[in-house]
Amino acid sequence: MTPSTFSSPNPVLFGEGTAGQTGERLRMLGCKKTLVITDKGVKEAGVTDRIIGIIEGAGIETVCYDGVVADVPDYSVDAAAEFALGQNVDSIVAVGGGSSLDTGKAVRVLLSNPPPFSRYYMRPGRPPVADMGTLKPLIVLPTTSGTGSEVSPGGVVVDTVNNAKEHFDCPVTLGIVDPELTLAMPNVVTVMTAFDALGHSIEAVTSGSPNMISELLGLKAISLIARNLPVVIEDNSNLEARGAMHLAATMATMSILGPFCNIPHDMGLVLGMEFGMPHGVAVSVALPECLEFIAPAIPETLAKVAAALGVDVPDGAAPEELGKLVNANVRGLMRSTGLPSLKNYVKSREDFLAAIPKILASQDFHFSPRPVSEVDIQEILTKAFDAAL
Repeated sequence: MTPSTFSSPNPVLFGEGTAGQTGERLRMLGCKKTLVITDKGVKEAGVTDRIIGIIEGAGIETVCYDGVVADVPDYSVDAAAEFALGQNVDSIVAVGGGSSLDTGKAVRVLLSNPPPFSRYYMRPGRPPVADMGTLKPLIVLPTTSGTGSEVSPGGVVVDTVNNAKEHFDCPVTLGIVDPELTLAMPNVVTVMTAFDALGHSIEAVTSGSPNMISELLGLKAISLIARNLPVVIEDNSNLEARGAMHLAATMATMSILGPFCNIPHDMGLVLGMEFGMPHGVAVSVALPECLEFIAPAIPETLAKVAAALGVDVPDGAAPEELGKLVNANVRGLMRSTGLPSLKNYVKSREDFLAAIPKILASQDFHFSPRPVSEVDIQEILTKAFDAAL
C-alpha cells in the first residue's frame, strides 16, 4: 500500500456519562475560570447549562459565550476572543457541533496571540505565525456526530472578505465524547452531520494516499453509520445507536488524518459557500456520483466500502457495475434518512454548474485516486443534480 502520513490525535474520553468529568478534568489542569463557548440552540436545549453546572460543581468559575453561528465567520471569532480576554479566563470549554468546537479552537489561538484571526490561516507558502507554546487549556464536548473536531488538529473559519473557507491549526487538550449529549439533536441535524462523517470515512478509505490504519478506522466508521443512522432517525432517543454514531464520527475524522478528503469534500467546500448549503449537505450532494467516478481506478478498495455499507455485490462484478451499486446505496440512504436535497438550495442545473470555475480555481484534487478534469466535474455535478429529488 502506498505510504502516507498518519497523525495520532489528542486524548479522547469516550462513553456515556463522561461529560460529568468535565469539571474534574479542568481542576486537574489547574483551571480557575473557564469560558464556555456554545450556540443558542444547544443552550436552549439545556445541554450547555448542564455542563456549566458540572464545571461550577467542581469549584471553577464560568462565563458563557453563546454567540456561535454555523460556518464560523472570521468576525465572530474575533468578537468571541475579545469577550474572553475581557473576562480574564484561563481555559475554554466548547460545547456543541463543529462550529462551536472550531470557535473554541480559534479563540484558544487568540487568547495567546494578537488579533485579527485572519493572521492564522494556513495558506501555501506562509509559515504559521501563532505561538502554540502558550495556549490555554481547551476541552471540547461535541453534541453532534459529524465533524469529529474533537480529534482534528485544526479547524475551519470563513474568510468573509474573500467568501472562502480557510483552515487553521490548533490542537485540543481533551475531547470528551459523551453520546448522551446528542439526545437533544433533531433528526435533520443528525442526518446532515452523519453524512459529513460518512464522507470523511469513505474519502479516507478511497484516498489516493491511503494507509492501513486509516482504512481500518474508515471502514468501521462506514459500517457503524450505515447500520445505525436509520435506527437513530427512527428513534432518536436510542442511546446505543447514538453512541455508535458518535464513535463513528470520531473514528471517521481520525481516518482522514493522513489520507485527507478528496473529491466530495473538495467540491463541497465551494458549493457550500456558493449556495448557502449546510456543510453536511454540501460535501455529500455528489458523493454517490463521485464514488461511481472513481470505481474504475480502485475497484478492490471500493468493494471494501461496498461491503461496509452492506451492498450486495455479485461475484465478478465489473468496476462500472460496482460503482453504480454503491451510488444507488448511498443515494438511497440519503433519501431514506431525509438528508435535505441540493435542490432546496440551488435553483437550476445551470446555476449549479456555474460553480465549476470556482471549484477548479480553489481545488487541485490532490488526494483523488483518479485524475479529475473540468469535464469530469461537470459530469459528476450534472448527474448529482439530476438524481436529486
